[in-house]
Amino acid sequence: MHTDLTAPETKAAGAEVAAAFADFATTFEAFRETNDSRLSEIEGRLGVDVVTEEKLGRIDQALDETKRRLDRLTLAARRPALGAPAAGEGVEDAAAQEHKVAFTGYMKSGEAGGLKALESKALSAGSGPDGGYLVPTNVEREVLRRLATISPIRAIAANRVISGGLYKRAFSTTGPASGWVAETAARPQTASPGLAELNFPAMELYAMPAATQTLLDDAVVDIEQWLADEVETVFAEQEGTAFVTGDGTNKPKGFLAYDTVADASWIWGKLGTVSTGVDAAFAASNPSDILIDLIYALKAGYRQNATFVMNRKTQSAIRKFKDSQGNYLWQPPASAGQSATLMSFPVVEAEDMPDIAAGSLSIAFGDFRRGYLVVDRAGVRVLRDPFSSKPYVLFYTTKRVGGGVQDFAAIKLLKFAAS
Repeated sequence: MHTDLTAPETKAAGAEVAAAFADFATTFEAFRETNDSRLSEIEGRLGVDVVTEEKLGRIDQALDETKRRLDRLTLAARRPALGAPAAGEGVEDAAAQEHKVAFTGYMKSGEAGGLKALESKALSAGSGPDGGYLVPTNVEREVLRRLATISPIRAIAANRVISGGLYKRAFSTTGPASGWVAETAARPQTASPGLAELNFPAMELYAMPAATQTLLDDAVVDIEQWLADEVETVFAEQEGTAFVTGDGTNKPKGFLAYDTVADASWIWGKLGTVSTGVDAAFAASNPSDILIDLIYALKAGYRQNATFVMNRKTQSAIRKFKDSQGNYLWQPPASAGQSATLMSFPVVEAEDMPDIAAGSLSIAFGDFRRGYLVVDRAGVRVLRDPFSSKPYVLFYTTKRVGGGVQDFAAIKLLKFAAS
C-alpha cells in the first residue's frame, strides 16, 4: 500500500501559513489603532506624543517583518518538488530521464561523458562561451517559475522566451492607418504607418553556489533541488535591481533608466511623470489627492490592470493615509498569497525603488504586463569547478535575460518635486 509521506508536511506548511497570516492581520489592527490615536492627538493637542510615534514605528516595522515571513512561507508551500512533474505535466519521457541521470552524474562527480553525448545527439554545442552544460528542462522550468514568484517586476511584467540573443519588436509611431467605409464603397488607399523597432538583448546573469564533496556524495540529496534553491534568490535579487534601475549595459534596462517628462507633455519614448508639488514629500494637506492624479494619468485601457510599485519605506508612509470617510487607503491582503491594495489596486513591494527624496521617482503605477517586457534566452548552463576553491566545488550557473519598456504609455511615475 502506498503511503503519502508529503501529506503531513503539506498540512504543517498550511498551518504555518495560516498562523503567519493571522499574525499579520493582528499586527495591522494594532497599527490601525495606534495610528488612529496619533491622529486624535494631532487634532486634540496639535502635537503627537513621542511615545505614540515610537510605538507606531515599532508596529510598522513589525508589520513589514510579518508580511515578509508570510510571503516566504506562502512561496515555500506552493513550491513543487523537482523529483515529480508539476500539476498538469506528464511523466518524464526517456530522453528527459536520461538527461537528468547524466546531469546528476556531472554535478556529483564531474563525469561529463553522458552530457556530451546527449548534446551531440541534439546537434547542439557542448558548451557555451564559458563552458558548462544545459541543466535538465524541469530544473530550468522550476527556476523560471520561482523567479516569476519572487522577482517583483518579473511577476507583473510580460515575458518572452527566445532562442537567440536578441528579441526585436516593431511598433507604430503614428498609430494604425484605418477608417470607416460603406459595404460597397471603394476602399481608399491609406498612408503607410510609421514603424520603428525596439530591441531587447539578453544579457548574461550568473550565480556561483558552492558545495562540499560530502554533500555531493550524499545519495539522499536531490542535487537538482539544491541547485534551484541556491540560485533562485541570487538571480531574483540581481533581476529585481536591473528591471528597476539597470542602465542597459551588460544588464537589462530598468524602467527608471528611461527619460521622463511631465505627463502633460508626454511623448513616445519617455515615461510620463506626475509631481507631488513639494520637494521630497507629499503635500501637507490632502496628501493622497496626488495618488488619484497618478491613477487617472493612465488611460482607462491600462488602468484596469494596473499595479502600484514602491519600496517598503514609501509604502510605510502611505499606510497612514485615509479617505474622507476615515477609511485607510492601504489595505492588507484579503488572504495569504495575495497582494496588499492601495485604492483597490495591487501594491508590489520592490526594494530597488528609490526612497522618497527631492526629485525622486519613488512610486510607479501602470499596466506592467503591457508596459515592461522580460526576455529569457532558453537554457540554463552549469560549469563544475572543483579547483578554484578547494575543498569546495563551485557551480558557475548562467542564464541569459533581458528587459525594457515596450509600451511607454502603460507606466506613469510619481515625482516628489515641486514641479
